[in-house]
Amino acid sequence: MANKPQQQDATGPKSHDTLNTIAHLQEAGLGNMMSMSTIWLETISSMGAEVASFVAERLKEDVKTQHQILHCKNVADLQNIQAEFIHKAMDQYQAETGKLIKMGTEAFATPSDEKAK
Repeated sequence: MANKPQQQDATGPKSHDTLNTIAHLQEAGLGNMMSMSTIWLETISSMGAEVASFVAERLKEDVKTQHQILHCKNVADLQNIQAEFIHKAMDQYQAETGKLIKMGTEAFATPSDEKAK
């Protein structure tokens, strides 16, 4: 009979290596990362919802701009519509970036950071 290759189970060397890696990171000063998981997941969820909302608003602006372009009567109007679109988009992207940075910073602030405010 032919020999069948042996398969590794979930407790094999690969999972042991992963656990050792986490243990080494904790020893290196990163501490217990398990307590961060809840904060991290909540923050990622909130940030995902924020990005989805932002994208929906930007799509509305895109449709509105396309509508304006289709109804413009001359080149000067077209240039004006495009300039307004770009200006508003840049402002909105800048504001959204600020919101996301603030959300990320607040999520991982330490208690001493909160006292300093």
